[in-house]
Amino acid sequence: MTLLDAKQYDPEKSRKKRNRIVSTILVVVVLAFLAWWFRYWPQERVVGHFFQALQQQDYNKAYGIWMHHPDWQKNPQTHTKYPFNDFYRDWGPGGEWGLVKSYKVYGASKCPNQGGDSSSGVVVDVVVNDRTEHAQVWYEISDHTLGYPPCELLFH
Repeated sequence: MTLLDAKQYDPEKSRKKRNRIVSTILVVVVLAFLAWWFRYWPQERVVGHFFQALQQQDYNKAYGIWMHHPDWQKNPQTHTKYPFNDFYRDWGPGGEWGLVKSYKVYGASKCPNQGGDSSSGVVVDVVVNDRTEHAQVWYEISDHTLGYPPCELLFH
């Protein structure tokens, strides 16, 4: 093929190719943004279920979510580190947050690296009963349990 035998330039074909490339790049950028924006959605969802169980005063279910063990009542002796009685004292009607009448998952973030094991979980911030002080719950990624966060974060 020589220069004189080259195909005729087709502006329509070139425009379609450019549009496909731009569209693909745009879709990839939007998907990357959405993945980043919703990166803590699974953890926020679990903490939302936990507070929903507290709102319904279903403390057995809430404890099952906290321990990531829905059938915990069949083997309560496996949770000696944080027994149900302690959990009920902390999260029940007489606990720091009282009866949960309303809640809103406000945000989530990782602890800043302070050494230790702060990179293994996520702090989920929750507004409980429209209080100015927020509840913060640690979601441990490795075993899907909840706990008290190793750091305190300020969410704006």
